[in-house]
Amino acid sequence: MRVITLAGSPRLPSRSAGLLNIAQSWLQRRGVEVEPYTLYDFDAEDLLRANFNSPAIKTFAARLAQADGLLIATPVYKASFSGALKTLLDLLPERALEHKVVLPLATGGSVGHMLAVDYALKPVLSALKAQEVLHGVFADDGQLTTQGERLTPSDAVALRLEEALNSLYLALSRRQPAPSSAEALLQTQS
Repeated sequence: MRVITLAGSPRLPSRSAGLLNIAQSWLQRRGVEVEPYTLYDFDAEDLLRANFNSPAIKTFAARLAQADGLLIATPVYKASFSGALKTLLDLLPERALEHKVVLPLATGGSVGHMLAVDYALKPVLSALKAQEVLHGVFADDGQLTTQGERLTPSDAVALRLEEALNSLYLALSRRQPAPSSAEALLQTQS
């Protein structure tokens, strides 16, 4: 199993990236191959100018096509997810998440931002044809403590994260892999 992780915060370190790091370690301990990405892996000019021919974005899309799932983390600003993350998602091919299981993670200043995952991020992930978008995990600033770059979630957040990661792991194991190009050709001819 291979999972791409994407830290969607324009700042590093960030609380959302810290939550993502905890999730990455959890997956790796269970033998899942994790390939991490951040917004810093992409040229800001390519994002700003919507460069669909960006080599970094094309590479990311190709790596994503080969993955089984996506673990995506974002801060919530003004009741929505990161604008830089939205720009990156807009540059992906229309079916970039087809045959993928996706788990969204988000952090925000208050519980008032909790629904941003359901009402802002999940529709975009669905539009990219994700096979399954799992129930995400949201943590507000009061549920996270930082010491340097180390993030510690509250017990309640740690439990929700563990439950979500267990769901991701199970969903990955039952996932229907994308048909090979030969299989797809046979399916269209029958």
